[in-house]
Amino acid sequence: MIRLGGMPSKPSSPAKPSARERVAVNIRRLRTAQGLSQEQLADVADFHRTYVSQLERRVTNISIDGLERLADVLGVDIVDLLQPPD
Repeated sequence: MIRLGGMPSKPSSPAKPSARERVAVNIRRLRTAQGLSQEQLADVADFHRTYVSQLERRVTNISIDGLERLADVLGVDIVDLLQPPD
């Protein structure tokens, strides 16, 4: 396949989930595995109650400090929140 400008395109491959999507999926998976509601997780992590919902819906970004707080509360390493979903 040729793109405009004459440069060949790369072969298409399955789209890799974005960091935002990986974080969203992992937060939800870990939260539900621990039997926590979004509100409970937000309370323990000292976030506003709607913030966890926004993260899980990929509406907003989270800072590294916020990721670290969530990882601590969920009992995982911060890199676990960035792993691709299974």
